[in-house]
Amino acid sequence: MPTSPRPAICDTILDAIGDTPLVRIRSITRGVIDATVLAKLETFNPGNSIKDRMAVTMIEDAERAGLLKPGGTIIEGTSGNTGMGLAIAAVVKGYKCVFTTTDKQSKEKIDALKAFGADVIVCPTNVDPEDPRSYYSVSSRLAREIPNAWKADQYDNLSNTRAHYEQTGPEIWAQTAGRVTHVVCGVGTGGTISGVGRFLKERNPAIRVWGIDTYGSVFKKYKETGIFDKNEIYPYITEGIGEDFLPANVDFEAIDHFEKVTDKDAALMTRRIAREEGIFAGNSAGAAMAGLLQLRERFTPDDVVVVIVHDHGSRYLGKMFNDEWMRAKGFLEVTGMTARDLVALGVSGELYAVEASRPVEEAIRIMSDRDYSQLSVTRDGRVVGSLNETHLYNEFIRDPEIKRKPIEAIMQPAFPFADISTPVALLSKMITPENPAVLVRDFKTDKTFIITRSDIIRMLA
Repeated sequence: MPTSPRPAICDTILDAIGDTPLVRIRSITRGVIDATVLAKLETFNPGNSIKDRMAVTMIEDAERAGLLKPGGTIIEGTSGNTGMGLAIAAVVKGYKCVFTTTDKQSKEKIDALKAFGADVIVCPTNVDPEDPRSYYSVSSRLAREIPNAWKADQYDNLSNTRAHYEQTGPEIWAQTAGRVTHVVCGVGTGGTISGVGRFLKERNPAIRVWGIDTYGSVFKKYKETGIFDKNEIYPYITEGIGEDFLPANVDFEAIDHFEKVTDKDAALMTRRIAREEGIFAGNSAGAAMAGLLQLRERFTPDDVVVVIVHDHGSRYLGKMFNDEWMRAKGFLEVTGMTARDLVALGVSGELYAVEASRPVEEAIRIMSDRDYSQLSVTRDGRVVGSLNETHLYNEFIRDPEIKRKPIEAIMQPAFPFADISTPVALLSKMITPENPAVLVRDFKTDKTFIITRSDIIRMLA
């Protein structure tokens, strides 16, 4: 696979990977950032994402090492884009593919993988990586169980970083004639930013490499403090960036700074990129561009900033480009009272939770003493479940000895999360018999509040 330029006639679709264009950003940054801002449009790859590059590199490295043999099966846990790159290469090279993904990924991504003949298994999002139900664990189990299988392991397979060190970094350097001063890039597996960062810093150590993180991910705090804080972990919507563990491909030495971007800001910017620049980009590009604007005071007119656009907007038609979905998430402006108003008025209280390993009788005591009808359940500070008085009553009547068992033995799924700007009208639709409360996250203050059915009734009465 050539790096640049590509041949006039490609022998296979894999030869069309790379040599993607840089396009000047004009509208979004006008009057806001004085620097030259260029988007590296990885949507021009055959699979419409940057993951095509490392997918082929990982496969070819595995072939050379004898890990992937003719007729073999490629296994991977993927949010969609890596799976697409692997699936395309598998078609050309004659491999089968089985992918695991999470239930937060868009239907379009899953359908796209199936279009290339891959089998896709959907796993729950809100579980620890070590949980046997997680898409990491399921993919590892399948790699052990399926004969002649090889797991790509994009998070810890350093061929991921090597692909961008050898391809993406040199392209950016050549396309800017060495004038690049900053790279802004969403961080998920870490391969792109680490490979690009290492290459460019070897050419010019003054180049700044800034990673875009999301609230609910551990990267930023770990970079700044060296502490892996599980309290940082909670569900988020932004796709393609952030993690609840530390992938081997994230080279924190190559990354100078992490900037967190809210789900709402990322989603709104994803739409702006299409409407103001004519670039149909995915959700991680929205996060990267929003992060760029948050960092606007750090740039000078002489700077040349490259923003990596990882994937294509067509994979988010049912989400960020769908008005109904955006309204349901509270990302589009809706008139009326919001969750922030409930918090300001003292109607909603800050989240109180109990550890999953504690006995049920402790939860009963807390709910009785504090007059709570429901309670969140955490494990190592991370919200993993919930209890409500109806369920607790039924369990206690069924087995009075349940009070001595750990809460995790009877806990229910965690309450859904919403942004603090979500309108009350939308919150009321999220509260159902199965979900008697909603957790509201204020990203600016790093606090979580709980809103119950009775809270909303008091405001509407």
